[in-house]
Amino acid sequence: MSDLLTVSFGALSFPEIDPVAVQLGPLAIHWYGLGYVVGILLGWWYARRLVGNERLWAGGKPPMTVADLDDFVLWAAVGIVAGGRIGYILFYDLPRYLANPLDILAVWQGGMSFHGGLLGVTLAMILFAIRRGINPWSLFDTIAIVAPIGIGLVRVANFINAELWGRVTDVPWAFVFPNGGPEPRHPSQLYEAALEGLVLFAVLRLLTHRALRLTTPGFVAGAFICGYGLSRIFAEFFREPDAHIGYLAGGWLTMGMILSTPMVLIGVWAMLRATRKAAPAKAG
Repeated sequence: MSDLLTVSFGALSFPEIDPVAVQLGPLAIHWYGLGYVVGILLGWWYARRLVGNERLWAGGKPPMTVADLDDFVLWAAVGIVAGGRIGYILFYDLPRYLANPLDILAVWQGGMSFHGGLLGVTLAMILFAIRRGINPWSLFDTIAIVAPIGIGLVRVANFINAELWGRVTDVPWAFVFPNGGPEPRHPSQLYEAALEGLVLFAVLRLLTHRALRLTTPGFVAGAFICGYGLSRIFAEFFREPDAHIGYLAGGWLTMGMILSTPMVLIGVWAMLRATRKAAPAKAG
């Protein structure tokens, strides 16, 4: 095996990392699936800590219990996986799955849409909140805070899988991906891991613990939606579009940009809505 990083064609060659993290007999655990599982578990742990911190919530009273979060984990997992898979099929590759229906079940091979996963988990949150009598906006806020953890891990898994690589470039940190041809390319998966994962998590942490924005239900969720949309649109300028879709207009517009633009608008609306609703309460 060659060194993890070597110079090739004036760029970094792709690190030789097996996409299978653990092999237990016939059972293969992929980094991609592990990213989802660890992201959900870490998000659950962090959300429990947030709910247990009374200082962060209006009136010092969290709108849900730790037991509620424990029960919601399964709902979240189903919403993320089912929504992500259905979203990818509908938004990105419907003809392929119509021709090969059994491929729909091969989630371990990749093929998940963040936008579909977001819709799936949003539906799960609405149904769960109604069932438990929880303010949906507060549940949106809580899950939004922890979402960047899973997003960042899955983007790193995309890099390990050598998928969703970036456009051809001559920057010194470019990689030659196994399936990306001989040209050096942007490691756009790592750009997204940094922006949609680390940076977005840090911004939301400041909003929750410094600005105490959990006291205005909906603001943090709006900041997450808007922040993700902006990060994804920016990253799309460096990410190679799916070959079967390509550029949609002008040689630069991508499906990711189209799906993310409404997120920015919805996020801004949610923040403005939360601020307006909080204003009368403060005045009173």
